[in-house]
Amino acid sequence: MKLKKLLKDLDVEVKGNREIEVTGISSHSQFISPGSLFIAKKGGTFDGTEFIPKAIETGAVAVLTDFYNPFLQGIVQVVTNDVVKLEALLAKRYYETAANPLFLVGITGTNGKTTTAYLIQHLLSKCGLMGTIETMIGKQRFPAQLTTADVVTNHKTLKEMADQGLKAAVMEVTSHALDQNRVDEILFDVGVFTNFSQDHLDYHQTMENYLLAKLKLLKQSKMGVFNRDDPHFQEIEGMGFGIDHPADLKGENLKFSLEGTTFDLHYKKRSYPIKTSLLGKHNVYNCLAALAAALCKGESLTSLQKKLVTFPGVPGRLERIENKKGIHLFVDFAHTPEALRKVLEILQEVKRGKLITVFGCGGERDRGKRPLMGEVAEKYSDRVIITSDNPRGEDPSAICYEIAKGQKKEALIEVDRYRAIERGIFMAEERDTVLIAGRGHEREQKIGGRLIPFDDREVALKISHLTEQ
Repeated sequence: MKLKKLLKDLDVEVKGNREIEVTGISSHSQFISPGSLFIAKKGGTFDGTEFIPKAIETGAVAVLTDFYNPFLQGIVQVVTNDVVKLEALLAKRYYETAANPLFLVGITGTNGKTTTAYLIQHLLSKCGLMGTIETMIGKQRFPAQLTTADVVTNHKTLKEMADQGLKAAVMEVTSHALDQNRVDEILFDVGVFTNFSQDHLDYHQTMENYLLAKLKLLKQSKMGVFNRDDPHFQEIEGMGFGIDHPADLKGENLKFSLEGTTFDLHYKKRSYPIKTSLLGKHNVYNCLAALAAALCKGESLTSLQKKLVTFPGVPGRLERIENKKGIHLFVDFAHTPEALRKVLEILQEVKRGKLITVFGCGGERDRGKRPLMGEVAEKYSDRVIITSDNPRGEDPSAICYEIAKGQKKEALIEVDRYRAIERGIFMAEERDTVLIAGRGHEREQKIGGRLIPFDDREVALKISHLTEQ
């Protein structure tokens, strides 16, 4: 695409040749290829203008920046006073997102985004996925770096999905992404709001700021789907789902077991029996949210009912670890007080022996939730082992002791996560349930600036096999 077409009718100053051909755009200098437009924006940590020489060296033919540099040679300079806003607009133009035929669902909420996204991807035909665990484009799967990628990558991925013949796509949209304009110029057919509770206050500072960031998705959605049992979403116009309050899709007669969940779905004065291998009330909400989004596309509820039975589950979300010890062993991503409470409530309800919980809290994240999670774990578990999660630059022992402040009894702390999981499994007897929470699908532990290979699922499987010898 010629630069002059990309910039048509935009209020920018161009220093250089508008006739050049642009073959790609990126705000990351390491992804620049010959013919690219480099977007030099200022972030919280880096100033993109510092990477302009590297971008030129690797083939960039133009740069978008907020000031003209008369000493810069060999590149066309596009100058604007709002690089972030223009970045999203250029991404939309270059990747022709406005003409994209995909039925697009965006999901936000404190908990449940990933499971709901996978459910929607399963329920809709030829549906791509962008989220916490991975990006799925047809049969291609790529591990995710962020739950919600940067704005250029998002537009580019949607283009790739359409080009591969997909008909729909679902995207997890975090509060950080909404606040940082990472989904700007993307119009969602449906915006799903799963729930809202404390998290990310290290970033947003207040619950009000956090909620306002989430609600930005509504402004970019043709239709909103809301959890009517959450007081924050009871009065907003749109399609509602719930269990305890009136809603367009209402779940009743919930029955739980360690094998799965059944419930009756009431929709438009009819009742549909629903069966899923997913465990717990929180997953009933996830199913209701996914069904609501699919219904907005015009899918048949009887067809969705059959598809839901075959849903295989989500990596690291109450993922069952098979073993011959006779225990019920699960790995889950729960890393907020509310998510941990929901998981433990259902396991406490369906357990057949003791419930043993192994968990920790991440470093350099909301410290206020640490004692809250300690309190929740103690309330709903028979035994608790506090351990390291992703300590990052913090002292993992200090994090563990902050968690322990929320417990009334003397806490059992094992900072080494491998040994903590080992202790949890070894102390379990036949029919007991062991939950390893906090990291879910993650394959690396973040310790002191390093990424250390550590997958809770692989570790649990290895240890449970050792106990069989």
